Amino acid sequence: MGKKGKKEKKVKGAEKTAAKMEKKVSNRSKREEEDLEALIAQFQTLDAKKTQVIEIPCPPPSPRLNASLCAHPEKDELILFGGEFFNGQKDYLYNDLYFYNIRKNCWLKSEIPNPPPPRCSHQAVVVAQGGGQLWVFGGEFASPNGEQFYHYKDLWVLHLATQTWENIKAPGGPSGRSGHRMVASKKQLLVFGGFHENSRDFVYYNDVYSFSLDTFSWCRLSPAGFGPSPRSACQMTPTPEGTGVIIYGGYSKLRVKKDVEKGTIHSDMFLLKREKWTWARVSPSGSKPPPRSGFSLAVGPAGRAVLFGGVCDEEEEESLSGDFYNDLYLYDIAKNRWFPGLLRGNKPEKKKRRRGKKLEEGGEKEEEEEEEAEQAAAQAAAEVIKEFVAEDGTVMTIKEAGQVLTLNLSVMSFNDAQRSPDVLYADTAAAPAVEPCPRSNAMATVHQGKLFLYGGMFEVGNRQVTLNDFYCMDLHKMDQWEVLVKMDPKSQEWLDESESDGDEEDEEEEEEANGAGGGDEEEDESEDEEEEEDEHPAVQEGEELSGYQSRTQQYWIGLARTNMGPDAKDKKVAKVALAMAKVFYEDQ
Repeated sequence: MGKKGKKEKKVKGAEKTAAKMEKKVSNRSKREEEDLEALIAQFQTLDAKKTQVIEIPCPPPSPRLNASLCAHPEKDELILFGGEFFNGQKDYLYNDLYFYNIRKNCWLKSEIPNPPPPRCSHQAVVVAQGGGQLWVFGGEFASPNGEQFYHYKDLWVLHLATQTWENIKAPGGPSGRSGHRMVASKKQLLVFGGFHENSRDFVYYNDVYSFSLDTFSWCRLSPAGFGPSPRSACQMTPTPEGTGVIIYGGYSKLRVKKDVEKGTIHSDMFLLKREKWTWARVSPSGSKPPPRSGFSLAVGPAGRAVLFGGVCDEEEEESLSGDFYNDLYLYDIAKNRWFPGLLRGNKPEKKKRRRGKKLEEGGEKEEEEEEEAEQAAAQAAAEVIKEFVAEDGTVMTIKEAGQVLTLNLSVMSFNDAQRSPDVLYADTAAAPAVEPCPRSNAMATVHQGKLFLYGGMFEVGNRQVTLNDFYCMDLHKMDQWEVLVKMDPKSQEWLDESESDGDEEDEEEEEEANGAGGGDEEEDESEDEEEEEDEHPAVQEGEELSGYQSRTQQYWIGLARTNMGPDAKDKKVAKVALAMAKVFYEDQ
């Protein structure tokens, strides 16, 4: 009894602390949110002038992240709503609505009167009732400079049959938040976690709410047991039988001292059982995903959870580096097991080993040593590391899934899991011809056994590259990624924060007049880049990369030192210098 009493006191103490922090954040954010409410009201006033539904065939949606992508419950269509885009100076928030016709491979923009105001990091789910409905809850709106935030607590439904938006005003729902998760389960919407942030404070949640699709009413649940700690951006997957939901991973941060914050990437897993609403800790087996945040999630065939990409940030002193991923993991709820989603292909012809005769003569020990070496080489080849060098000298590492060379690595497809509960069949082969580049915060959904992936972002130094490429993969075959929309990340314009306010105003005027950044300015920038390149040591005719790097080493080290500052370590400066020289050499 004594131990139980202590645990209950700890839980109550934590709840009180969270409540105090939530109240503190709420009070400080009121003034910020009042300013943004006026801006949001302007958007709603403009939307209110729309009186009829307008459907326009269009190109793919613009680059974005933190939007929602759902599969239509009755048609071969996908529904994309909202999202955000940052160009280095200004944040853009969207409330546009797109429909993607899977069979025709075409996009349609649908302008429906009285939509939800612009937002990102919200949640959207579809249900089949009423001819098909898209439910949207929460999310955030940011000021153009990205320094103020407004967190929504509104609930909307798009009636797909009548093409009408409806704002559901039901009391007792979750507080304003973004980064939460929401799923549909047995005529209920279940909402978990998220966070609320203003310019000075933040709070993360681990509360659970249910919304009845029959009575249109909210209820805060109080599950028994010890559940997940407060977090956002986790994986929330309903069990196939509707007996509960799985919570995996997520991200949160704490203020360890004034002006110092520490982020935590969670990798634990919990089951919220519907029976008496009880939390239970889950310890899955198999090949678990490395810790990461910003991963994309979807529910595949047989209720298996699909996890793609993400980023793992590492904080070192005052610098922040990140590893971006483009790998795929599958979680089988029934077996409570993770599987790596490696692509299948044709088996290559077996080649003779150079040391074949020696192996026969040398015995089993030598053969085992070579097999171990091959396995180590295969594991190394399964991950390709790329480094990008930004203009400020910052190196960003991106990890990609690469070639798999041996036949004894575990490869999982949905068909494999159905063949045998214990054996994984490995049809390994050469690297796939195409695949999404590493990224975080992409939009993902599954329709009729196909995984669709849209947009997202990755970073190179201080630059953020926002994507609008589009891919799909048959999860039953797991043989290849199909490219639906291509994008060249290098073509995206990035505006430097150091440019003057006057230049920003001129650029905004040009954007309003031309619909994009001015062409003359791009020509001027390209001319400036050419002038800067002319100042670098020229590549001599027939000169190899190694020779060029050796000859110009001191120049590039000096340039890297200037960009990185006097406190940067010599080893890192030398590494960046080599990378800068390589980039310049390859551009010539």
